[in-house]
Amino acid sequence: MKKTLISREVVDRKMNDTKISDLGIASIREIKRLVDMIEKESGERFIRMEMGIPGLAPVRIGIEAEKRALDMGIPAVYPDIYGRAELKQEISRFVKLFMNIDVSPEGCIPTVGSMQGSFASFMTLNRADRNKGQALMINPGFPVHMQQLRILGMEHTSFDVYNYRGEKLRDKLESILSEGKTSTILYSNPNNPSWICFTERELKIIAGLADKYNVIVIEDLAYFGMDFRKDYSRPGVPPYQPSVAHYTDNYVLLISSSKVFSYAGQRIGMMVISDKIFETEAPDLLRFYKFSKIGHAMIFGTLYSLSSGTAHTPQFALMAILKAVNNGEFNFVEVVKEYGEKAKIMKKLFTDNGFHIVYDKDEDQPIADGFYFTYAYPGFTGSELLKEMLYYGISAIALSITGSERLEGIRACVSLVGRDQFPDLENRLKRFREDHPV
Repeated sequence: MKKTLISREVVDRKMNDTKISDLGIASIREIKRLVDMIEKESGERFIRMEMGIPGLAPVRIGIEAEKRALDMGIPAVYPDIYGRAELKQEISRFVKLFMNIDVSPEGCIPTVGSMQGSFASFMTLNRADRNKGQALMINPGFPVHMQQLRILGMEHTSFDVYNYRGEKLRDKLESILSEGKTSTILYSNPNNPSWICFTERELKIIAGLADKYNVIVIEDLAYFGMDFRKDYSRPGVPPYQPSVAHYTDNYVLLISSSKVFSYAGQRIGMMVISDKIFETEAPDLLRFYKFSKIGHAMIFGTLYSLSSGTAHTPQFALMAILKAVNNGEFNFVEVVKEYGEKAKIMKKLFTDNGFHIVYDKDEDQPIADGFYFTYAYPGFTGSELLKEMLYYGISAIALSITGSERLEGIRACVSLVGRDQFPDLENRLKRFREDHPV
């Protein structure tokens, strides 16, 4: 047994202390806690790639706006459940300028992070038709979305999109939607964890089948504009952020502030409900709500019950940020390009040392460099590789917890890896390859 950077005895003992028997099914937070403990005992700084959190400074415009709101005494006032009128207007402007879609401010609602948006969407939309309560997850995906459905006791099904890109997606979706059980479809674009991006052909397929089977698409845009292969940073100028909303009115968009504005800690996101869905009458909602209109049930039923609105000062922050972005005074995409530049370097370090990228194509095109990438090493399952790499001071998560069928794979997040760590990463990967010749 070769000597590794981190003592095997330390790693194994800490896994035992945390009661983690299989890293392949451990949650992101469990892995973070484990690595924290190993770092503390070993004294070695890890290459931390398990947490998908911002690695850049928060947008200063937001901080200053929150300070002004605090000085105004705004914490003493309950926020409106449906959000501040000025913020709703800026959200509506944002989706028009950067997506080229028209949505009334009424359907633009601040949420306690987009995670609350997905939870509220499942809770409301999957109850709108008593005969259709199933959610379809186009995986791989964010593990907590599946956890939300389990907590709600809602039926869901899923498939790994890896083998169904392009025209193949149509038949796969049709085979599920034609059963008549599905009420919602959820996916992220760009995708967490794989960083694949749906092509316009694929978005048209999803939209067409959503219309055919009267299904609502919940599109998670947590990484808005971060497919750096095209410039989505100019307000009112194409190209626009790709979206199913260009091809159907059956949608709810979830837009996060966590990554694009590095504002994760204040838990402020945006739910954008199409005008059609907002106004849709769904009598079956009366089983749970006083309202049959989806928009009213969402706001005055679900969101009221969950949090009685989104905290006031983060709304001021988001309002100020969006206003600057919408007016062309702040280029938010330019700031986060750092993630793509780091990913390009890091992916090469991995592939130069015998690893390969698991999700590597958007149809026939190489995927973009961005917030995440996926990798594998010959002879290892994802669970085995994740554990083995801990001995070399490198952490990530297994794809198995994301609904992926590529069980050999691992998801890496580039955000917390500093450029000063690149030499260490390269040396550790070289050492890993020397110890595990192919």
